[in-house]
Amino acid sequence: MTGTVVWITGLPASGKSTLAGRVRARLQRPSLILESDEMRPILGAGGYDEPARDAFYHRLALLASLLADQDQVVIVAATAGRAAYRERARRLAPGFIEVWLSTPLEEVERRDPKGIYARARRGEAPDVPGVGAPYEPPAAPDVVATGGLDDEAVGEIVRRLEENGT
Repeated sequence: MTGTVVWITGLPASGKSTLAGRVRARLQRPSLILESDEMRPILGAGGYDEPARDAFYHRLALLASLLADQDQVVIVAATAGRAAYRERARRLAPGFIEVWLSTPLEEVERRDPKGIYARARRGEAPDVPGVGAPYEPPAAPDVVATGGLDDEAVGEIVRRLEENGT
């Protein structure tokens, strides 16, 4: 058995945490979820500007890699808006599956459960990915999901983990 990091990326409110929970529920072995909103205070995220984001995603990638090195399946639900953040995580991990939630900006703005897009549009939150901060979709993700409830994507992620002996 080998550990693997499954990094679920997408715009805020795209369904990353929902998809992570569905993947975890389908796995036949123990796994854990590192959800970025929960991890920010634990890893000492200092804000949302570029240097703070870079430091946060570096720490998150290191933690995920450490856990995967101990034969864990680590499901990371985190925007990681720059491709460089995810590439660094891929280099660190013993196994890596990149999942992109391709939920359009219009849809995530409609959902906006935390009100971040509304604040961004009013100029109160300038660093929201997809609005004031860049979001670079993966060039070649391992799996593309259409939302958090995408059963086909969940099945594909689980299949890839099983193929990798995870």
